[in-house]
Amino acid sequence: MRICVTGATGFIGRALVPALLRDGHTVVAWVRSASRARARLGAEVEVAEATGGPTALTAILSRSDAVINLAGEPILGRRWTAARRQVLHESRVGETKALVRALHAANPRPSLLVSGSAVGYYGDRGEERLTEQSEPGNDFLAQLCRDWEQAAVEAEPLGVRVVRLRTGVVLGRDGGALAQMLPPFRMGAGGPIGSGRQYVPWIHLHDLVGIISAAIADSRYRGPVNGVAPEPATSRDFARALGAALHRPAVLPVPGVALRLLFGDAAVVLLGGQRAEPTVATALGFRYAFPTLAGALADIVGGTDVRISPLSALPDTTGDDPGRGYLARHKPSYLLRTTTIVNAPLDQVFPFFSRAENLGLITPAGMGFAIRGAAPTIAEDTTIDYTVRIGFSALAWRSRIVRWQPGRAFVDQQERGPYASWWHEHVFRAEGNRTVMDDRVYYAPPLGLLGRLANRVFIAPTLRRVFQYRGDVIRLRFGTS
Repeated sequence: MRICVTGATGFIGRALVPALLRDGHTVVAWVRSASRARARLGAEVEVAEATGGPTALTAILSRSDAVINLAGEPILGRRWTAARRQVLHESRVGETKALVRALHAANPRPSLLVSGSAVGYYGDRGEERLTEQSEPGNDFLAQLCRDWEQAAVEAEPLGVRVVRLRTGVVLGRDGGALAQMLPPFRMGAGGPIGSGRQYVPWIHLHDLVGIISAAIADSRYRGPVNGVAPEPATSRDFARALGAALHRPAVLPVPGVALRLLFGDAAVVLLGGQRAEPTVATALGFRYAFPTLAGALADIVGGTDVRISPLSALPDTTGDDPGRGYLARHKPSYLLRTTTIVNAPLDQVFPFFSRAENLGLITPAGMGFAIRGAAPTIAEDTTIDYTVRIGFSALAWRSRIVRWQPGRAFVDQQERGPYASWWHEHVFRAEGNRTVMDDRVYYAPPLGLLGRLANRVFIAPTLRRVFQYRGDVIRLRFGTS
């Protein structure tokens, strides 16, 4: 199928796009910034800039089989002033109305619209069990969701199957609510929010992507669908589970009065709760990869095994190996190792790494990866110039491909960048229809002894999270073993 995705560069969209590609779909992303989208979504996605207006959108929809509508400004982060409420309304309701108008004009038109919504539809409902048939709430967020869904429902008279996806708190490695929660919890300063008794309707990002994929493939999905996990959890349960996953105490509550002072009415997102149940997905046989909170958090906090250790010996090199001279001049002090196994043949996997543009897809969005100039064709002696954000600084980085063995291996070395040494070996091997990828990175931080301290506190944890994210995206793109 050819699928148009709005909000493709967001937290959910960046996980959905590789999964759609894995399933054999063609993806066109309707975005505000084409350059930003290409940097984040890779080479396999068609990018269409929203500056083309309604006519361009209608043309895209006329060539699409389905639409996934994920657009919308973040709900939390600012006080809900009158101006902010208008922004939230326009980015959801206004954008969805524009999308449905374009569906009206499209000929032919897509047969499916999966449109975002949220469990905020139900309002703050305490311990009441909430299914897709439960009545809506009456606060601002509930009304926003009602209007949002009603805008999507207007596509049904056009013969479009409409799925209204009411998402809960989406847990993932590179964004969402968990990204804001992890720093204090890692320092042992986390705890329940407010009373701790309110329910947190959570779901692992990959399971949410799975529900969207199921809705595309299975025509029984229609109407409201709660995008939540089957295990209910209160804020206190959530804090305990996250503390356990991090091996940290989680007993310091966040006072409700402080959140109200900080966020005003928007604090209801944190202090209210919904005990939402995935009745539709469960009845239709959806199988959760992460049905329990402990399992979901263990995967996100842990995830891919990335081992970093002091380097005991340099890699074996022959007399003409390019690493012989580089590693002699730039002595590494640490070795990072990780292995990723996917359910796809080697002749499908290796070409993905032959496109420099795909580096952005497998790099966390917060690092702001961007290739400088035109993306080069990767081959022996190719140089790739790009920028990445580390902490608060955007740094220029140049890598050179010093070994290129299609279907077997390649090596890139840092020619300019933040490290004193960086030598990255990518080794591929086939195991039947599966592909095993081994990464070995020989590196040295700058600044000698100070760099070693920085490695322990900041560099190694950051690299571990970067390679875990990379493993996540590769598995989404090609399927888990």
